[in-house]
Amino acid sequence: MKKTILLFAGLALFTMKTQAQTVSDIDGNVYNTITIGTQVWMKENLKVTHYSNGDAIPNISDNTSWSNLATGARCYYNNDSAVNAPVYGVLYNWYAVNDSRNIAPTGWHVPTDAEWTTLTTYLGGESVAGGKLKETDTTHWQSPNTGATNETGFTALPSSFRGDNGIFGYVGVYGYWWSSTEYNAIYAWFRDVHYNVSSVGRSYYDKEVGYSLRCMKNNGSDIEDINYQKKLYIYPNPVIDRVYIDCAERQDLKMQIYNVVGECVLQRALNSGTDDIDVSSLSKGIYVIQITGADWTVQRKLTKE
Repeated sequence: MKKTILLFAGLALFTMKTQAQTVSDIDGNVYNTITIGTQVWMKENLKVTHYSNGDAIPNISDNTSWSNLATGARCYYNNDSAVNAPVYGVLYNWYAVNDSRNIAPTGWHVPTDAEWTTLTTYLGGESVAGGKLKETDTTHWQSPNTGATNETGFTALPSSFRGDNGIFGYVGVYGYWWSSTEYNAIYAWFRDVHYNVSSVGRSYYDKEVGYSLRCMKNNGSDIEDINYQKKLYIYPNPVIDRVYIDCAERQDLKMQIYNVVGECVLQRALNSGTDDIDVSSLSKGIYVIQITGADWTVQRKLTKE
């Protein structure tokens, strides 16, 4: 099995340009996916009505019943599945997210608060990430849909929410997504985007509330401990003109350097005990240097000064 060793501790730095893929849930719903940095996300909100073991997630339409729940449940905006489910997916309380029967497709999961932060950090921070995630135009978003570029392909939609009192918010105005991270016994962390700002909000709220879900793919490679490095050394870092790569394993090694939008700007085979790479032609900034062996890949952040 090929191994990927992420030496920059999970920091998402670039988008690898990969062929579009899909994933199916237990109900047979098919979702398009998108790679953003080192993360793979669904491009659509979750629509599943069963946990992974086949048990039904209860559909609760009554407001009082919804507000009194302490177990997993789902609903459709305004209790109208025909109109809202195909576009906006399903709203779930946090208890459904936290259920051990697993709401996500096999090989996927509801992202943690930290994984959401990795996404917004990669996109330049919370103040600008919302615009890069939101679907463009005003087909679904209310005008002015401030800053929306959808340059990530995430296609965030304004599916709104269902309050802890069972009352629905305003579709077209807000989008809310749970994380899998609990704040305390009452609250859990979530993210939100609005029609009139470019930012992503981060906060916590009652677990009884109904929010949308976006799932993230589990890391399919073996992510080994940082101490497992194949005796690989990349120095200096930051670098000015030349970077040196010293690796004990010498057969079939390839070096590639990617810029922040995932374009390969420099590549070569590695042949000697210590390879000397001229990076003087690269502009100042952040890159990812990738070393590929026979059954492993190392990716490391590289700063060019």
